[in-house]
Amino acid sequence: MAKILVVDDAAFMRMMIKDILVKGGHEVVGEAENGKIAVQKYQELLPDLVTMDITMPEMEGIEAVREIRKTNANARIVMCSAMGQQGMVVQAIQAGARDFVVKPFQGDRVLEALRKALV
Repeated sequence: MAKILVVDDAAFMRMMIKDILVKGGHEVVGEAENGKIAVQKYQELLPDLVTMDITMPEMEGIEAVREIRKTNANARIVMCSAMGQQGMVVQAIQAGARDFVVKPFQGDRVLEALRKALV
């Protein structure tokens, strides 16, 4: 299955999504707690896909999507948003994200978003 970089400023959220991904047969190759680190780790690890939180310190998720897509226009990124961030989700899709999932995570929805993004 896919090699995935998990990006979220909350360690608990990273743990939750990693659990879903591993149970779904994917490999988590790295984690980042903000967009700045995510951009660096993306270039180091070259994952198949990134799950990206929107609201983070240092560099927001939408800016990180733009930065990653500067280095790889085909980067596959799925945004993770809290309820009430629909406007930001639209911005993320415009920036190049392939899909989004809403927190709290539902395992089936996360895996479905990944499947669609990896096509």
